[in-house]
Parts: sequence; structure tokens; C-alpha cells
Amino acid sequence: MKGIADTGFLVAFLSDNDRYHDWAVSIAQEQTEPFLTCESVLSEAAFHVNSSAAVLDLIHREMIEVAFDCNKHFAQLEALAKRYADQEPDLADLCLIRMSELHPRHKIITIDREDFSIYRRNKREAIPLLCPPVD
Repeated sequence: MKGIADTGFLVAFLSDNDRYHDWAVSIAQEQTEPFLTCESVLSEAAFHVNSSAAVLDLIHREMIEVAFDCNKHFAQLEALAKRYADQEPDLADLCLIRMSELHPRHKIITIDREDFSIYRRNKREAIPLLCPPVD
């Protein structure tokens, strides 16, 4: 499975007591290559699980791969920030939208169905998502 990992997915995977933990583990078991992500997601995940070491271990075990450079995509990120200013997106979301444009065959793996249902890649395209089942 090809995917782009969002913060909620990583937090759920790392946190045994997270309501989406079993879902995240099942997704990780299906992976055939590292999930792509960005440094903003890693920073958020480390904050939420209170462990940089746990997040870095995901890179070490090749579950995730940092595959985005904000400097190379600054103009696109700035345009996305303006387009979605009313939604107040965080930097991680903007990076993931851009990553979805760069890797169109990858789904964003997220628990944030609401925001990512609004965001569009290439201005008009719905972003393919992989989310936990609706309760």
C-alpha cells in the first residue's frame, strides 16, 4: 500500500490507548513500502505522544520516510495557506496537500476526515483518503 501519513495516524499507531490504535496497526500491517510524510507531521506526532524517540524509531524501522522539503515547495505552500485561510490549516496539512499533488497515487492516511474532505489538490481534485470507519 502506498500512503502519506498524517499526524493522527501516527499517534494512533504509537498509542495503545488511542481509539484508532487497532485501525492504525491494521493499516501498518498492510504496508508494502514506507509511508511518506513530512517533518511537520513528525513534530506534531512527537508532541502528542510525548516521545521524539518513538517517532524517530518509525523512521529507523522504515515504516515512514520523510519525503518533503518545504523550501522546494514554498510558493505552493504559501498559495495553499491563502486559499484555505478560512479553514486555518496547520503547516502539516498544507504539506500533506502538496505531497498529495506530488504523489497522486498515494492516499493520505488520516483520522481528520472533516478537514481533508474540504481540501483539494491541484485546486479541484478531491484528495484520496484512508480514514478509520465512521462510528
